[in-house]
This record gives sequence, structure tokens and C-alpha cells, in this order.
Amino acid sequence: MAVINVLAPHVANMIAAGEVVERPGSVVKELMENAADAGARNITVELRGGGATFIRVTDDGCGMAPEDAGNCFLRHATSKIKDELGLEAISTMGFRGEALAAIAAVSHVELLTRREEDEAGTMVTLSGGEIQDMGPAGCPKGSVFTVKDLFYNTPARLKFMKSDRAEGAWCVQTALRVALGRPDISVRCIRDGQEEFFTPGDGKPESAVYALLGRDTALSMLPVQGENEGVSVTGFVGSPSAGRGNRAMQFFFVNGRVIRSQSLQAAVEQAYKNTLLVGRFPSCVLYITMSPGAVDVNVHPTKNEVKFSSEKRVFDAVYYSALNALQGREDTVEMRLSRGTEKRLHPTGPVSAPEPEHSAPEKASEEPIEKAPAPTGQMTLELHSPTYTYGRGMTVAVPLRHSSQRESAPRREEAEPPRSVPKPPAAWEPKKPPAEKPAASVPAEPARVVGEVLRTYIIAEQGERVLLIDKHAAHERLVFDALKARGREILSQGLLEPQTWRPAREERETLEENAGLLRELGFDLEPYGEEDMIVRAVPEALDPAQAVPALEEICEKLQTGSRDLARDGILQTIACKAAIKAGWDTDPMELQVLADKVASGQIKYCPHGRPVAMTLTRRELDKQFSRIV
Repeated sequence: MAVINVLAPHVANMIAAGEVVERPGSVVKELMENAADAGARNITVELRGGGATFIRVTDDGCGMAPEDAGNCFLRHATSKIKDELGLEAISTMGFRGEALAAIAAVSHVELLTRREEDEAGTMVTLSGGEIQDMGPAGCPKGSVFTVKDLFYNTPARLKFMKSDRAEGAWCVQTALRVALGRPDISVRCIRDGQEEFFTPGDGKPESAVYALLGRDTALSMLPVQGENEGVSVTGFVGSPSAGRGNRAMQFFFVNGRVIRSQSLQAAVEQAYKNTLLVGRFPSCVLYITMSPGAVDVNVHPTKNEVKFSSEKRVFDAVYYSALNALQGREDTVEMRLSRGTEKRLHPTGPVSAPEPEHSAPEKASEEPIEKAPAPTGQMTLELHSPTYTYGRGMTVAVPLRHSSQRESAPRREEAEPPRSVPKPPAAWEPKKPPAEKPAASVPAEPARVVGEVLRTYIIAEQGERVLLIDKHAAHERLVFDALKARGREILSQGLLEPQTWRPAREERETLEENAGLLRELGFDLEPYGEEDMIVRAVPEALDPAQAVPALEEICEKLQTGSRDLARDGILQTIACKAAIKAGWDTDPMELQVLADKVASGQIKYCPHGRPVAMTLTRRELDKQFSRIV
């Protein structure tokens, strides 16, 4: 009896559809790219129910003849290439002949299309990939694709769909990316009856950036123009003062096609080295133009990833173009502190701005270390490291102070030991093997802090070994554990001056959808106008000046993973922003507290999994100096 089955064509199409149509946004992307290939000058995208219920894409392109209107839904039917030679230099957005067949296989589709020279158009209706009706119909020049009930016949895919709000936001973001890559096409996007964006289609990239990314982002951009060995790079990069907490505002286009590329991300971020604050990411909209034969877009059915014949040539073109744009304009990073933050840092009164000093910049080290910002010509800040107290007397005993306070500030008494945190029910507690009990009862040998190097690493001696401790990683773990111990009782601090922030559209949708979780973690924010958000409160451990950078990182974490994983990721971000930084001067008492925590074994890894310390034994050192063989 045969065990190998030849699948029916409609089953094969449904399987193949999973490679091309991952979610409603995939349908929007494929239909918009087909419209662009058809020579459309105007495209309208309409969405309802997050795109799963209704998607309609209308264009004024060349349209199709009646015989082509039916054939376009067959697998591997395309007008873009004719043979294998066409794969060597693809200049169109589509070419595989899979998109329309995949979309039709998992939805109900209606097509209205007419060429300019035809008196009447053609209407085609399909269900599950099968043509139900086809005939003449009146319609304007161009094509109208209507997709309804996406994944109605594939429940396995349907159950993995996110909420209508999340899927709708992704559809809008997808349409935005396609529109940003084609400034010569006017694109209008409407979701649930409301216009999301409109681009003029005047062919000017700056007009598209202004219309799609907003006024503030457009005004912070620097123009880019460069070329390297046949690779042309144009567009815009963000000013260093407009750095973001994630890469949501990085857009790359190759010959008009929006792509994802870690190599191009690295090229841009390398250009900002020693210019952008550590943990911040530049924004950019870059158009790379090159010979179609030098780039392979036939890597994945979604065509989001490409391969370059010379990765280094493209990397260098992007890197040097971005670098030249940055060097052509000297920007001073402006630090604006709210009154509440300034009062917290300087309780005795405001700090007057000193006269700007002009000196030659120091040579950057090969391994840059994270430093607290000190903007030229703005103000000199004494950064007081906070003490973290979480209500009801539970204190994290790390009273960090700036080194300038060592002489004037009285020595603080050791904080009370933290109160014990209630344990979960006994059924949840893992059983420890009896052999661990004697080891737990032996006290750890105390550590003696010898000093600090590079204002980053603590050197401590413990018996016959030397500890090198990353002070930021150790303190970050300490704060993270304290936040975790609080459970759902994380306290928040209201801001005297609420902060306004304009997130990307996708970020705004994510924040609104997860407003309940953010409130549990101490954030209080709400929509402010059509595009802005207003932050009214932040977790108690977080410096208000870090509210927006923290929220930018949190958005990225909320878009992936389960609720519990997202919660831990948010706590990691809060702890990272609250912890002391590499490059800060730290009091010896504070270094001793961190060294004791590490030496006792209470802290081994930072919340991100990095080790907080490395150990050198007496024997290893003696061997290095040839004291022993």
C-alpha cells in the first residue's frame, strides 16, 4: 500500500500560502507592490477588522485584459519574467507569481480591472482559490482587489492571529513602508473609516518622510548623498540628538524595495560610533540604488531579505554616506531636564550654565565605555545615584552617591536589612537535595575592594582569588531582583511636569493595547492628541529623564513574546535605566556593597544573562608571571 500521497492542487496552494501570506499585512504588501509594478500613480488601501475581515487596494495602473484577469491567480503565473534569464536582473517588486495564488487560496477575493484601451472591464470572484464567477463589468482604468475573510479555511493559521488592533497597526505600518519607498506614488491608507496617512506622490523623499513619519522626525533628519563603486545612497539620517531606544525608525530600500538587513543596520550604527549615546539607535530613511544584477531578491518568498554580490561594497557605501552626513553638521546634544528632575538632582537650587569651553576632543579609545552625558555649553550636572526604597520599609541597600559628595556628605548608616518577601505556596517551592544544606550554611569569605578601573570595573580581593566586577551589571541585577520581589505592587512616582512623546504608529498601538500591564508596572500614560502620548507617572526606581527612552525599548519587548516574558523584559529595561552606568564616579562604600553581593554568590548574572564578574585565582596569576611552572 502506497504511503506517499500526491496532494491536491488546492491543498498544495494552502500550504504554499503560509510562506507568502503570514498575516493581513502580507496581503497589503503584495497588493501594493503589484500596483506599483502596474505603473500606478495613486494607490488607496482600505482596511476593516484588522485586515482579516476586509482589505481593498485600488490603483490606477495599467489594468489587465480579460484573459489575464483569470490567469493571474494561477501559481507561478507572472508578467514580470519569462525564463530563467529574468532572474539574473529583477527590476520589479514582484516576479515569483505566487502572491495572488496564495492570497486567493485562503480568502474570498474579488477583482475588478480594466485597461485604458478596453471599453469594459472584467470582474473575477474567487473562493478558496477557485474561480466562482467571471465576466464583463464597468470600472475605471486600473485594478481593485478586495480580500475578505482571510484564513477562513485555515483555522490553524487563524488562531495565531493577534487582536484586530494589533493586526490593523501592522497593516498600516506595512503600507507606510511601501509608500515611503515610492515617493513618486500617492498613497492613501484608511482604517475603519479613518484616514491613517496620505502622501502627495510628488517624487520628493522629504515630502514622504514629512507625511509618513511626522514633522518632528523630518526636521531632525540630515540629508545623505553618496556613491561607492556603483552603489548610490540617498535619503536621510537622524541627528544624534534625536536618538531612539529602538530601531523602529530605521528604513532601508534597495531599488525601491523595502528590506530588512542587519548589515545595513550595522553600517549606519557604526557611523554613529562615539557620537550617539550608548543604548540609543539612530533613525534613517536610506534609498540604495544599484544594478539589479548585483542584488539577489529571490532569497525568500516574502522578498523582505536580499543578498548582495558584494556585501562590503554596499556596507561601505552606506557607512561613508551616513558618516559624511554627520560630519557635515556639528550637532550638540541638548539635554532638557524637567523641573522635578532638576530639583531632585540639585535640591539647593538651580545650576547656572557655565561658559562654553572649546578644547580639542580626546582620542576615542578602541573600546568605548558608556559615559554619562555632559553636553557642551548647556549645564554641568552632579549625578546623584539614587537609593531605592520600595515602601513598607523594604530598602535596597545601595545608597549610591556622586563622588563629589564624599567630603561634604556625612557617612550614611548602613540601611536596615530588607524584610523577607512572602514565599509562594509550598507546592511551588523546588525541593533541594540534602547535600546542598551544609554548603548553604558555610558563610562566604568577605571581599575587600582594592579599587576601580576605567570607571567601570571593580577590583576586589577574596581570599586567594581576585574578582573583576562590572558595576553596572551587578547593580542592574540588584534593582531587577528588588522589582521582581515586589510582584504586582511596583510603586510609581507622578511627574510634576508630564512628558509628551510622539511614538511611531506601531509603538502607539502597542502602548494602548498594553495599557493595563504598563499601569501594573508603574507607568501612567495616555493618548494626547492624534499622534502624541503623555507620560504622567513612571516607576519609582526610574529617573523621569529616562521615561521616554525606557518606553521606546519597552515597545519592542511588548511586540514579541508572551505577557509574562514581556513583563520581565520591561522590568529589565527599568532596572537597566535605573542602575549606575559605566563611566560614572562611584563612592567606595557603594563599590563595597556590590562586591559583597557578588562575592557572597547572591549576584551572578545581570538580567540579560551577562556574567557580572570574572575570577582570577592566585595560581593563575602566579603562572602568568612565571612564579610557578
